Amino acid sequence: MIQINEHYQKLAASYLFVDIAKSIRAHQEAHPEQDIIKLGIGDVTRPLPAATLEALHTAIDEMASPDTFRGYGPEQGYDFLREAIAREDFQSRGVAISPDDVFVSDGSKCDTGNIQELFSPDLRVAVPDPVYPVYVDTNVMAGRTGVFENGRYQGLTYLAGTKENGFVPPPPKEEVDLIYLCFPNNPTGATATREQLAAYVEYARKHQALILFDAAYVSFIRDPDLPHSIFEIPGAETCAVEFRSFSKTAGFTGLRCAYTVIPPTVQAWTSNGTPVAVRDLWARRQTTKFNGASYPIQRAAGAIYTPRGTEEVRSLTDYYLENARIIRQGLDQAGFNSYGGKNAPYVWVDAQRPSWELFHLLLEKAGVVTTPGAGFGAAGEGYIRISAFNDREKVERAMERIQAALK
Repeated sequence: MIQINEHYQKLAASYLFVDIAKSIRAHQEAHPEQDIIKLGIGDVTRPLPAATLEALHTAIDEMASPDTFRGYGPEQGYDFLREAIAREDFQSRGVAISPDDVFVSDGSKCDTGNIQELFSPDLRVAVPDPVYPVYVDTNVMAGRTGVFENGRYQGLTYLAGTKENGFVPPPPKEEVDLIYLCFPNNPTGATATREQLAAYVEYARKHQALILFDAAYVSFIRDPDLPHSIFEIPGAETCAVEFRSFSKTAGFTGLRCAYTVIPPTVQAWTSNGTPVAVRDLWARRQTTKFNGASYPIQRAAGAIYTPRGTEEVRSLTDYYLENARIIRQGLDQAGFNSYGGKNAPYVWVDAQRPSWELFHLLLEKAGVVTTPGAGFGAAGEGYIRISAFNDREKVERAMERIQAALK
C-alpha cells in the first residue's frame, strides 16, 4: 500500500486567490459593462528591458548553430552571470561575496521553499506574520508543525509585524533555529534598518540559528541609508543565506531566473555537534535535483548588469515606485492610512474594517481588485495589500474610482 506524506493533510486549505477569482467572476457576470482593474496580484505588466531582450534573442540564435549550441549547463549557473552578480550586487557595496557563493536558479520561490530540505525536521522555525505563504507551507510539508488552529500552526514561532513596530518585528524571545525574513517586505512594504537587521544577526550568532533572508524586492530601495543585503551586516556571513530574484527587478516573472547566496562560512551542525558548510549541502542538493536555468535566460539576466541594462532596470522600477506613490496619495485622499510603497512595490493599507469587507467594497463599488491581508496570516487581518504592478493609466483610474466609491 502506497502511503502519503500525511503532513500535507495539515496544510490549511488556502482559498485566498480562489475566493478572489470567484468574487471577480461573479462581479463581472453581474456587471459585464465594467472593466476590472487588478491591483491584487504581485505580477509585473511592463515589457522586458530592451537590453535583456536583445541578449535573449542573441542567445537563442546561438542555439541554432552547431558552433555555439549549448546543452546542459552548470547546475550552479554560468560563470558569466555568477561573476556579474558577485561583482555588481555585492562587491560594489563592499560585501565580500565571490562567484562561488552564488547559485543561479529558476525562481526564489523554489529556493526559499527547497532550502528547508537541508535541515532536520526537528528544527524550531520562526516566520514573520504577515508572511509569504511558501515559508510556512514548506515547513508544514516537512513535518515541523502541529495542526492549524486560529489562523496559525502549532509549533511555529510567529513574529508579528504591526503598525506599532513599523511592521518590522524584533527577534524572537524564545530560542529558535531557523528564521525567515523578507525585506523590503511582501506584503507590508516595510524595510529594515541596519540596526534592526543587526539585532537578528546577533540573535542568530548567539543561538547558532540560521537566517533565511528574502531580498526579492531589493531593486526598489531608494533610501541610501537602508541596507541592500543581509551581508552588509557584520557577522551575517556566518549565519545567513540570501535569496534574490529577477522577477520584479527586470520583469522576469515569465522568464524565471533568480539566485541564492551562501558564503562558505555559514555553518549548520550534525546531531553530534560537527559543523557542516551549508554551501556544500546546497551545492549537493542543486546538482542532484536541478539541471540549471536555461542558457538564453541566464544571458538575458546577465544583460541587466551592463550599463544600459542597469539604466533600463532603474527606469522600470522607478515606474512602479511612481505607481506606488500615486496609490499612497490616492488612499490618503480617500481617508486611509497606508504603509510601505516608498522603497517597495506594495502598499499596506489599514482597512478600518475586516480585510474581506474592504476587498468586496472596493470590488463592488469601484471595480478594483486588492488582496485581503488576512490571506497573509493572522496579523494581516484588518489590512489589504495593493500592488503597484500595473500600467500607470489603470492605477490612476483605480484611485479615482476608490475615492468616488468611498465619498
